[in-house]
Amino acid sequence: MRQTGRRGVEVSLVGLAVLLSVYGYCAVGLARHGALPPGAAGYGAGLAVPALLAHLAVRFRAPGADPVLLPIAVLLNGLGLVLIYRLDLETPGEAAAPAQLNWSALGVALFLVVVVALDDHRVLRRYGYVCVLGALALLTAPILFPAVNGARIWVRLAGFSLQPGEFAKVLLAVFFAGYLAANGHALAHSGRRLWLLRVPTGRVLGPVVAIWLLSVGVLVLERDLGTSLLFFGLFVVLLYVATGRTGWVAAGLLLAVAGAVAVGRLEPHVHGRVEDWLHPFASIEAGQGPGQLAQSLFAFAAGGVLGTGLGEGHSVLIGFAAKSDFILATAGEELGLAGLLAVFALYALLVERGYRAGLALRDPFGRLLAVGLASILALQVFVIAGGVTGLIPLTGMAMPFLAQGGSSLVTNWVIVALLVRLSDRARRDAAEREDDLARPPGGEAAAAGAGPAASSYDGTAAP
Repeated sequence: MRQTGRRGVEVSLVGLAVLLSVYGYCAVGLARHGALPPGAAGYGAGLAVPALLAHLAVRFRAPGADPVLLPIAVLLNGLGLVLIYRLDLETPGEAAAPAQLNWSALGVALFLVVVVALDDHRVLRRYGYVCVLGALALLTAPILFPAVNGARIWVRLAGFSLQPGEFAKVLLAVFFAGYLAANGHALAHSGRRLWLLRVPTGRVLGPVVAIWLLSVGVLVLERDLGTSLLFFGLFVVLLYVATGRTGWVAAGLLLAVAGAVAVGRLEPHVHGRVEDWLHPFASIEAGQGPGQLAQSLFAFAAGGVLGTGLGEGHSVLIGFAAKSDFILATAGEELGLAGLLAVFALYALLVERGYRAGLALRDPFGRLLAVGLASILALQVFVIAGGVTGLIPLTGMAMPFLAQGGSSLVTNWVIVALLVRLSDRARRDAAEREDDLARPPGGEAAAAGAGPAASSYDGTAAP
């Protein structure tokens, strides 16, 4: 596909994403009040203008980028705003949609900065250790602040709140990608064989394992088990991609199960979530009413195949986490199984495009970075969707682009910007490979039919 054609597809899909989002916003107003909501035009402009600016940045700075990355991000962001606005109507004193729209604008602004300023992703490799120091500083900052809902994951100052762990995951992905790209061969071919797994020497594997253990240890101390699981999964995935050893996946799964069992039994906060997962209707049987997980399951059941319609559900009964941890329940109830599958398909396509960009890149760092960023999105969706549907215990993370939360939203826009940059580089690498294959042996001189006196490849005259 020509680059101009890719950008034409992109702008068309972006326009469609904005129209679908505005339609959803209007549908909520019609369902709740029988009239179009008064802020529909402002909402549409607030979503369309940043989306158009993002498209222009991609068109002029990354013309070979994948044409579906930006539209998917715009559509998911727009759908999240619709769902939050719909829940705001049930909680008028806690309006979150305006703030989420402002965070969306900030996220797109950072998207523009990354796409415009980062000409070559390989520059990031130089700052791997700076990134890991920054990530550890961000992860430890919430320890100094009070716990919120049992976890120390927030930094709150003067009415402003921030979740530093969201930004740390991108920095750690850069560090892991850079370190494993430099040491992938040694990790795969050095060390001693232990059963089915070749264990590299401590000199090679030690630094990255130490950073991973330190980051996960801090998160366990803060009771942020969702992000701990995310970092563990990211580490195992990148280790497998760097070495090609499936034994790392098996070892990672065994360690994850062992760690989950240990923490679930020893940590009271996590143990309570495990009990809620195993017995979601226990509070009903005890006469105390349904808990959050039970209300979430009721919402999914009420939605059926086609849903109750936007604005017609009752997922607000879930409580304070309806706009954040459990926002997927609103999508399941009001859009039904069909709508929920469509949302999952968007996430799957976003992740697939990230993996595709990674496979097409020539440099190991870019390949690992693309896989790592896409895996962050995939792991988040799995952990959150699994928690609210009762597949696994709840972890308290935010659904990418959908859930209320500025830190998560901004970070996800940065991830998409990096994937856009990586996919553009992958397109250029593919074009260069095609040129290399099309070039006749002997270079331009051979193509021109030069004789024996033609210059050789290094510019020196042939004898």
